[in-house]
Amino acid sequence: MTSQTTIDKGAGDDGPVASPAAQRGAGLRGHPWLTLVTVAVGVMMVALDGTIVAIANPAIAMDLGATWSDLQWITNAYFLALAVSLITAGKLGDRFGHRQTFLVGVAGFAVSSAAIGLSEGITMVIVFRVFQGLFGALLMPAALGLLRATFPAEKLNMAIGIWGMVIGASTAGGPILGGVLVEHVNWESVFFINVPVGVLAVALGAWILLDHRAENAPRSFDIPGIVLLSTAMFCLVWALIKAPEWGWGGLWTWAFIGAAVALFAGFAGWESQVREPLIPLTLFRSVPLSAGVVLMVLMAIAFMGGLFFVTFYLQNVHGMSPIDAGLHLLPLTGMMIVGSPLAGVVITKARPRIPLAGGMALTALAMYGMSTLETDTGSGVMSLWFALLGLGLAPVMVGATEVIVGNAPMELSGVAGGLQQSAMQIGGSLGTAVLGAVMASKVDRDLPGNWRDAGLPPLDAEQADATAEAVQFGIAPVSPDLPPEVAETITKVSHDTFMSGMGLASLTAAAVAAVAVAVAFLTKRGANADAGAGVGHI
Repeated sequence: MTSQTTIDKGAGDDGPVASPAAQRGAGLRGHPWLTLVTVAVGVMMVALDGTIVAIANPAIAMDLGATWSDLQWITNAYFLALAVSLITAGKLGDRFGHRQTFLVGVAGFAVSSAAIGLSEGITMVIVFRVFQGLFGALLMPAALGLLRATFPAEKLNMAIGIWGMVIGASTAGGPILGGVLVEHVNWESVFFINVPVGVLAVALGAWILLDHRAENAPRSFDIPGIVLLSTAMFCLVWALIKAPEWGWGGLWTWAFIGAAVALFAGFAGWESQVREPLIPLTLFRSVPLSAGVVLMVLMAIAFMGGLFFVTFYLQNVHGMSPIDAGLHLLPLTGMMIVGSPLAGVVITKARPRIPLAGGMALTALAMYGMSTLETDTGSGVMSLWFALLGLGLAPVMVGATEVIVGNAPMELSGVAGGLQQSAMQIGGSLGTAVLGAVMASKVDRDLPGNWRDAGLPPLDAEQADATAEAVQFGIAPVSPDLPPEVAETITKVSHDTFMSGMGLASLTAAAVAAVAVAVAFLTKRGANADAGAGVGHI
């Protein structure tokens, strides 16, 4: 059912409300394209932070005396807080308005970033990374909710295309910018850079954004549902993060996965009984919406899981600096920047099924191409496969997002945005964990034979484990005191073994993308896409 949108100008739910027609020509507030610029600035800050921080980790470790476990927590704390909170944050936007939620999220993210830069100990860095994740979760679904409410159906895909372009460019540009800042300024600047960006986003938001709320927006909170879902998401994501350390057959891995399954079942049971649920289960009766969520998970598995090893390939096998590695990924970034807005236009005219299926087919082909890379592959061949990957991802990022958000009723646009982001986070974690297990298994299987065939001295159990762990990241375990010919042999064996693991992981990602092609044919344009666009200025 298509719901009507009201535009709230008051401080509370009972404040003065103006009709959409009365708002036409009322200045820049609510202008769709300026709204897009505003939310893009905020989203850019969060997307950039997802990859820029990894470049700063070595400097943080040296300056603050952080251990390897501490550095893992800098990343894990952020992604755990983000993944656990996204759907609940989307519900907050549906309840209180996406404008307010977006502004609080942007301001909180910028303040948390400044606090990290001012931290004098690793514990405070980790604590404020949690706050970064929580505030990032507030602004991401709110951004989609604002776009959904502001743009008419015929222009929504273009807006989502530009939104996706900003996310893709920021994610890929993080290592480049991070490398420049760490090398020429300090690690604190990686976080301080969010402050002026946040100030700009808050200023634009206060000036431009107009609050949109559905007439039947939720009026209460499903606290038990929030607790059940958040705990279930934590158990699932934590199991995926720790699986490489605990092992996929480990007791703790399956204990957390089992707890997640039980909590999700309990959540579903509770949601079917409560009067105003956090996520109405009827939402998933929409086959296109459910297919869009699955498609987003599969896309993230193939993309994030496959790309995880490419950075090690460029830096550890080819010996590139982080900046050079980022520059070699520019074909991927460039095609996403160019392809996302174009994909929005094509999807509007041709409907989402064919562009989504075609995008995943190109993604599968690109991942297959990356499975053929070798230790001495030139930049031209790498660029071809990276560009093809970007071209395939662009329509999927745009189309799957529109399918999820457009097939949800207007009063649940924030929850739908949270679902979209949660699907990406879970898919990314699942891809890194599963493809990491594929890599580890292949290395463990091939390394002993390759080591022996090269005539290298045998390793004891402890040395073999340490060597295999290094090789999984493309690192050749060569000590400075080794003779040059022995060091060269170890390097060749290590890199060849890594490439065999990366090849199998890339083929697995290609298979996942191929499955996603079939899922794409279950999607269709949002049945509720015409519910938004209450303001003129188009």
